[in-house]
Amino acid sequence: MTTRREQILETAAALFAQHGFHGVSIADLGAACGFSGPALYKHFRGKQAILSEMLVSISEELLREGRQRVRDAGDDKAALESLIAWHVDFALAHKPLIVVQDRDWSALPLEAREKVRDTQRKYVDVWVKVLRSLHPEMTLAQGRATVHAAFGLINSTPHSALVSDDAMRPILTGMAFRALLP
Repeated sequence: MTTRREQILETAAALFAQHGFHGVSIADLGAACGFSGPALYKHFRGKQAILSEMLVSISEELLREGRQRVRDAGDDKAALESLIAWHVDFALAHKPLIVVQDRDWSALPLEAREKVRDTQRKYVDVWVKVLRSLHPEMTLAQGRATVHAAFGLINSTPHSALVSDDAMRPILTGMAFRALLP
């Protein structure tokens, strides 16, 4: 069951993706959630707090799940397969969040921006560690560049998903494998 807070975050992501952070008012967000704008203040201090929680919490979820998938994998190739599957599923399910992070990054307060950056660096490093185990000759910088490029490919879903998610999933998964395991 979705909590009121989760409903607000999900609705805000969709509205921010469609209209931009600055193009959505508290009244717009409240109306989309089915209550008055001021009622949002029972759950969040304001729009920036909503944006902060949205991007910090999703970054933390990516890191937590990524670490768990590596722990649960039998070997490095299985870990990479699991990471790719997870990230592809995430990107297909959360297109609005990808748009919001790309476009509205500058609206994040500095503290939240630093938290998101730090958490995302740790998530990248989860991937890099697995990738470098599979490619021992790869430098840390090459590993990070490769992972960021693969994320760019996978996170293109708001723009590239011209077919259903079920049809897009194998396209993205195959491309990510070829990019990471040449």
